[in-house]
Amino acid sequence: MSRQLLKIRYNTYMPNYEPLASKYRPKNLDNFVGQKHLVGENGPIKRFLESGKIPSMIFWGPPGTGKTTLAYIISLNLFYDFHKLQAVNSGKDKLKKIVQVAISNQQYGKKTILFLDEIHRWNKAQQDALLPYVEKGLIILIGATTENPSFSVNSALLSRTKVFVFKQHELQDIYDLVDRVCKQEFPDIKIKKKEKELISELSNGDIRSALNILEMSSTLAEAEKKDGEKAEITKEILLNTVQKPVYYDKNGEEHYNIISAIHKSMRSSNPDAACYWIGRMLQAGEDPLYVARRLLRFASEDIGNADPNAVVLANTVYESCQKLGMPECEVFLIQLGIYLSKAPKDNTAYVVENLVKEDIEKYGNLPVPMNIRNAPTKLMKDFGYGKGYEYDHELENKKSDQQCLPDKLKGRKYIQ
Repeated sequence: MSRQLLKIRYNTYMPNYEPLASKYRPKNLDNFVGQKHLVGENGPIKRFLESGKIPSMIFWGPPGTGKTTLAYIISLNLFYDFHKLQAVNSGKDKLKKIVQVAISNQQYGKKTILFLDEIHRWNKAQQDALLPYVEKGLIILIGATTENPSFSVNSALLSRTKVFVFKQHELQDIYDLVDRVCKQEFPDIKIKKKEKELISELSNGDIRSALNILEMSSTLAEAEKKDGEKAEITKEILLNTVQKPVYYDKNGEEHYNIISAIHKSMRSSNPDAACYWIGRMLQAGEDPLYVARRLLRFASEDIGNADPNAVVLANTVYESCQKLGMPECEVFLIQLGIYLSKAPKDNTAYVVENLVKEDIEKYGNLPVPMNIRNAPTKLMKDFGYGKGYEYDHELENKKSDQQCLPDKLKGRKYIQ
């Protein structure tokens, strides 16, 4: 049965059904799962709640880690007026309405929380519109984002908030919740321990995803059971119900995290890690030519003349990726990742590149020494162009000691 058909069944026969993710959303910190560094005994969020005051905050972390839930718990515990906006479909007009409510609340001594989900989707102008209300304390902002706020939130707004990092849930925490929900919601459906563990793994650290998987699988198990038999959630049902997500954004922080992981794994001569991260990028839908370009750059930057063949091989793989595309070219990139990881390393060219740039920036356009200037005309020769030049091939040892760098850089050694 398709996932779309399951949704139709829910809507048709169970119009008042509350999804598990909503039904089991905790309403206090005692039932909140994970994020102990924030809500544990000495966690900052817990201390804020105990003090009865909270600052404006940015919650940063992967999907399903409790950002929305914790914002809701905060509002319930402090009896604040709670408003939620989805940045993707909300703009300044909706913000203005909340501001009017906040002004009214302020007259009665009540505080207003604005929970802005996916705050990174608001542009600079929209985020700027929030600034005066946050600055004056009219609105307590709790922004949630899966993107690094250093890049996605305006610096002015960021400076007026506290950033808290949410981590992916531990498998054991998700398993414990799945086990409890199974006993409470599906006592008549058989599900073994290993299938509960599989749900935890398929969720990718996302509690909401875990409960959705369980919910969909239970419906599918009921639909497939034979007369007189007990419904069972099997491995096959779970794998047919969900495709494990790959947390990756081509334009977000995770993109740069993973390409950094590829470079540093190869630089550390760790082919296993390099292949894993290359595979992660490609399976998430990254352009194989982008990966090939990064590996080609690595071949020169980190291997260089320690193995000149690395650049030749990397260029060949790039051309192969152009001809083949995915999925055929994936094995070429994996092969190249192994080769580059195992190759000897030498970053001399990279170091010299940066030293040269520093000197150019420091000294500007220094003149070419007269002895190595081109002198195609008599006038130029009369001005001293090419005077004193030594043709190395005519020398006994085939090597002159003539000056080739500008006067200000005479004697400069880039290569040790």
